[in-house]
Amino acid sequence: MNVEAEVQVAFDCADPQRLAEFWAEAIPGYAFPPPPEGHLSWEGWAEGEGIPEAERNVMRVLIDQCGKRPALYFQRVPESKSAKNRLHLDVKISGGLSGEERGQRIEEEVVRLMKLGATVVERRSPPERWVVMADVEGNEFCVV
Repeated sequence: MNVEAEVQVAFDCADPQRLAEFWAEAIPGYAFPPPPEGHLSWEGWAEGEGIPEAERNVMRVLIDQCGKRPALYFQRVPESKSAKNRLHLDVKISGGLSGEERGQRIEEEVVRLMKLGATVVERRSPPERWVVMADVEGNEFCVV
């Protein structure tokens, strides 16, 4: 059986809108898809579909504007995060750099992400330098 499968990265979370907004800013090139034809916004679409307000933030999706990277899917779940992630994202921003240049680029990105609400969990080195961070809901990711 020769079936092509696509990959999407799913996040369990308490607030899909808030977490999706964080990651849309954290990873350039990701954005919310446009609303369905005939609607100016997703909120307008939900209103037209009769979706109760309490059920409008159950999921969100971000898509890569170039169509090359997997979609990021955020789904509301009732339980909170309780342990370290078994899978995490690496935000790769130091491509091809080494030494002080690499460290400086990583630190610049850490500062930018902290302004968006991320926190530093741990700084790691050697042999390579990277920073473990947590997003606005505590999900770990690395800046490398």
